[in-house]
Amino acid sequence: MASRNGHDRTSPPSIDSVSLAIIEQLQEDGRRPYAAIGKAVGLSEAAVRQRVQKLLDQGVMQIVAVTDPLTVGFRRQAMVGINVEGDLDPVADALTTMEEVEYVVMTAGSFDLLIEIVCEDDDHLLEMINKRIRTLPGVRTTESFVYLKLRKQTYTWGTR
Repeated sequence: MASRNGHDRTSPPSIDSVSLAIIEQLQEDGRRPYAAIGKAVGLSEAAVRQRVQKLLDQGVMQIVAVTDPLTVGFRRQAMVGINVEGDLDPVADALTTMEEVEYVVMTAGSFDLLIEIVCEDDDHLLEMINKRIRTLPGVRTTESFVYLKLRKQTYTWGTR
């Protein structure tokens, strides 16, 4: 199975305690200098740079600027549960190509797929659900969970 950035997740790369410590440093501050990370984990700046590049190449992590969607013009977020008739892969693949879809996961339980979408407003959300998601071949039902207020969102779970 491919991760968000297309890397294969069937055989995850081996990550040692030093790489986990580097990840933790970057989760605290994605702009932390490699020299400071090296001092914290006991490596040279060059060694940290090489490890970070390897972690990026393997798809273990991404270094990105995370925004609050509300502050950059996206007024509506929702989680959408989707039930599919037949093979999930074509529907999941189609959803991953949609710019508004931030997250796609195959699940066991009430829904076959859960997706997170970020939209400009309610009209955009309605267009996404009614015209783009529900019309995909294989989509049987959808259930939307509109976000009213985001109370917690963290990215530090990778090293717990």
